[in-house]
Amino acid sequence: MSENTKQQVRDFYDQIGWSQVGEGLYQNARYEDLRPVTAEYVHKCHLRVKRHIVPSGDLFLDAGSGPVQYPEYVTYSENYKFRVCADLSMTALREARQRLGSRGLYVVMDVANLPFKSDAFDAVVSLHTIHHLPASEHKRAYAGLYRVLKPDRSAVVVNGWDYPTLMKITGFFVRPLRVIKSLLTRGKLPNFVKKKKGRSIDQHTGTYIAKIDADWLRQELANVTPIEIYVWRSLSTRFSRILVHPWLGGKYLLRLVYWLEEKFPRFFGENGQYPLIVFRKES
Repeated sequence: MSENTKQQVRDFYDQIGWSQVGEGLYQNARYEDLRPVTAEYVHKCHLRVKRHIVPSGDLFLDAGSGPVQYPEYVTYSENYKFRVCADLSMTALREARQRLGSRGLYVVMDVANLPFKSDAFDAVVSLHTIHHLPASEHKRAYAGLYRVLKPDRSAVVVNGWDYPTLMKITGFFVRPLRVIKSLLTRGKLPNFVKKKKGRSIDQHTGTYIAKIDADWLRQELANVTPIEIYVWRSLSTRFSRILVHPWLGGKYLLRLVYWLEEKFPRFFGENGQYPLIVFRKES
């Protein structure tokens, strides 16, 4: 990853991504659907990470921690002595300190070049971070997370696939509905669509992202560590914003989706939008 690209990612999160636009709400919320209708589903998906890490220990590494912006994220390390928050963004780390205080340790670093000694952490998570690296550095990032993990412990990585199968299928429904929504917002809006004054979150430009697929990742990590792929969340933010609404029974639709994800976690992990990638360091 070039220094110029790293600087661009850092600048985006320092100046835009982790700038608060409300109490606990960041500009980076453009990548999430935080409406009440999705709250139950998103909450349960966030808690899936805890299933794959030991519940307590000394050091917990959050590689690319951001501001630890969701309450569920905080619970991952609630029974650890310290949560090490490592991120390129000083803004993110200052926000993380507001939530964790003395329970956290805060390090400015690049997730592809971890400065920690080997076998240091009882648990490692990296959430929506590695995709900010070019594909050529993904292997190095995973190898670093594996190196700093203690034996007999597990790590969890959450990222997004590059246009996975389920999103290709649902795209046939989402694309025409997006066109209709765009036409509506240019003309007279129905009562349930409210105009907002000023610049919206969605109008901000994003930052560098390189997404890959399950086959590519397995091949890259073949000589690093075996991985297991489960579902973190199968629906994209775009899908839920377009098709999940209270007046369409959105909460019940998401309960059905969650039930299916629980029944078939590997299928939805490989073919849905957001995989939960687990690897364990054996003794």
